[in-house]
Amino acid sequence: MDRVKAAIFSMLGESVIGARVLDLFAGSGSLGIEALSRGAASALFVESNRQAANAIERNLATASLEARVRVADVFTFLRHASGAFDIIFADPPYEAAATGESFTELLLKNNALGQLLAPDGALVLEKRPDERTPEYRNWKLLRARNYGATEVLLLAPV
Repeated sequence: MDRVKAAIFSMLGESVIGARVLDLFAGSGSLGIEALSRGAASALFVESNRQAANAIERNLATASLEARVRVADVFTFLRHASGAFDIIFADPPYEAAATGESFTELLLKNNALGQLLAPDGALVLEKRPDERTPEYRNWKLLRARNYGATEVLLLAPV
């Protein structure tokens, strides 16, 4: 995880400074918290699991950082979200959703996701290297890197 996180922030470089960050499927919040520690202006964490959201809040307090944490299903959140984010992190579950589609596929097909990105914004998506992804109709692939059991895609809306 540390290697993947280091690689992600190496890809993003100084674009993190002053960025408005959205961390979807936030888990422990490590990506959003790292962004805040590197100078991001704000972060919003979206996590459906209440215990994980509590862990994010504890991790923020430990790091003396402030951010918003929403306990919500990511796709429900996307239907009602507004605003513009400079960086969106998404580390969806590797297993299939109830529909049988991968969470990655559902995310990339979701039109609301691209609308949440600022004009020069970027989506940082983590997935399994062997997971097939749909055509990137709404997305331009900027970079793809494999790190063992994780592939990191850097995407921009078309």
